[in-house]
Formats: sequence, structure tokens, C-alpha cells
Amino acid sequence: MLVMWGIGGLLIWLAVKKDFEPSLLLPMGFGAILVNLPYSGVLGDSGIVQWLFHVGIEASEAMPLLLFVGIGAMIDFGPLLSNPRMLLFGAAAQFGIFMTVVLAVLLGFPLNDALSTGSIAAADGPTAIYVSQTLNSSYKGAIAVAAYSYMALVPIIQPAAIKLVTTHKERTIRMPYHPETVSKTTRILFPIIVTVIAGLIAPASVALVGFLMFGNLLRECGKLDSLKETAAGPLANLITIFLGITIAFQMRAEQFLSLGTLLVMGLGLFGFVFDTIGGVLFAKFMNLFLPEGKKINPMVGAAGISAFPMSARVIQKMALKEDNQNHLLMHAVGANVAGQIGSVVAGGIVLNLAHSMLGV
Repeated sequence: MLVMWGIGGLLIWLAVKKDFEPSLLLPMGFGAILVNLPYSGVLGDSGIVQWLFHVGIEASEAMPLLLFVGIGAMIDFGPLLSNPRMLLFGAAAQFGIFMTVVLAVLLGFPLNDALSTGSIAAADGPTAIYVSQTLNSSYKGAIAVAAYSYMALVPIIQPAAIKLVTTHKERTIRMPYHPETVSKTTRILFPIIVTVIAGLIAPASVALVGFLMFGNLLRECGKLDSLKETAAGPLANLITIFLGITIAFQMRAEQFLSLGTLLVMGLGLFGFVFDTIGGVLFAKFMNLFLPEGKKINPMVGAAGISAFPMSARVIQKMALKEDNQNHLLMHAVGANVAGQIGSVVAGGIVLNLAHSMLGV
């Protein structure tokens, strides 16, 4: 119990002092203290946190899915639509998910726990929560904490991983930005087409992709500004408040404190690193076939993870540090929003694998 109070306090400290994902780490930290008090009134048949967990997450994963509506309403897919090849990085930077699943299996994790642990590398908290709940992983709490903690640590994790596999010369490649005009029709059709394609490729991703794209359709249709503002503002904020404190239900000491939890946290870090490396190496592979003047700065590939918009900002900051005239932000944003799509599709693929191999 005392250890869990300490973990809760650490999460609150990281949120307040270090500004690491405060909107989620602070509620999770406070929730961890609430559920680890002796005979806590938030647990049991009449306990509010336990009720919120069963209704909002366990029964239908409603909270993570509703949060995706808000996220979709916030995202501008324009930079991606004006440079569609960035979609490739949204796929390549999911490499760490499947590497993590393989490693988890080799370490002896049951397949449902291995697949759930791999979802941490999606760099998308709601996706990780949705997958781990659907597969009924024994490490739901650790997976949620790892997913959001590592998202907060993107400014520390990504630069180290990028420098590991790139040279200074590669990091100084300049990419002029000449955006194509994106019509309103294209912006409206894009979320619909993505939903249909994702549903055909990975049917289990329909809830994830569909709610994300529905939120984006609210944004782009131009007729529902009040609904868009509600989804991106009050709805997203309200769900965020309760999602963090509700997830803490899985942080009770008897469930959370185990060797498996430490392994899950380590595997999540492994997945984040290899997501970044996968995107970078794919960009370097593409450069083998591109002429001089058309080459891609490999750092842009790293932005293909789903931590939007933090990863794009990290890439821009790194680019300016290497060359103070090298502006990669819009390219990185394109790859970053592609990563948001890639992560939810990858989550659906993980669930499809679970369905075919476990019958879940």
C-alpha cells in the first residue's frame, strides 16, 4: 500500500513538476492513492471508481473510444493529404509493436498479455487501454501507466534513439515544403475512405478508426462547428479527467506490484525505441531510391509514431539544433498524423491476431 502511495505521488510529481502529460498522469497518480487506501470507499459495489471502470471501460471501452472522437476533432490531416507519402511512415513506425509482441512471447508471457503489451508501442494511450481491456490482460494497469508515461517521455526517448541510427549528415538533410492545395471534398472524403479501408483490412479496428475519423469528419464538414468544438473541448476534457482516475482501478497493489509489471514497463520502453528506429530506418531505405535533392531527412520517419503533436515538435527541435535553418515541422506533422491512423489500425490488427489465434 505504501509503495503504491509512493507511485501515485511520483506520477503527480511528474505531472506537476516536470509537466509530463499532466492531464492524465495527475488523475492516474491521485487515483492510485485513492484505490490503495484501506477499505477505500471508491471500491466495492457502491464505489465510484470501480463503477466507472466497469461501465466506462470494462463493459464497452466507452471512455477510450469517446476520447478518440475528441482527438479526431482536433487533428488537421491537411499536411498528410498534401504529402501522402507520409502515410508510409505512419505504418513503418508501428514496427516496435510487433517486435515487442515477439519478445514478450519469448519471455514467457501468455499471448493475450504479449499482444496487449505490444500495444504500448502504439504510442497511443486510448489504443493501449482498448486493446488490453479487450484481451483481458493481467497487466492492464501497468500497460496504461507505461503507455502514458512513455508518451510523456518522447522528448527524452526519441532523440537518443534517432541519434543511435543516424549520422549528423543525415540529420541535416533539408526538405523544402511545397504543400499541395487540399480541397474540402478531399478533406471530407478522407475520414470516410480511411474508415472503410481500415474496416476491410482489420475489422477489429473499426471502433478505434471509426470514432477517430468521425471526430475528424465533424471538423471538416464545415456544418457542425458547435459539435466539433464540443468534441475537441468539453467532451475530450471530461473524458480525460475520468479516464485517468478510472484506469487507476487497475493499480491496486495486489495487482500492480509484481515482476510482470516491471517486465511490461521494460517491454513498453523497448517498443517505443523500436517504433522510432523503424520509422528512421524506413526513411533511410527510401533514400536509397531517391535522387539528390529529393531525399528524406530520416528524422521525419521517427515522427510516424502516434504521440501527436509531441513527436513532430521533437523532430523540429532536433532539426534546428543540427542546422538552424532546417525546418521540418510540417513534414513531421504529416508523418505524425499518419502515425495516429497507423496506431489505431495496428491496434485492430493486434485484435485480429488475437481473434484468429485465441478466439477472443
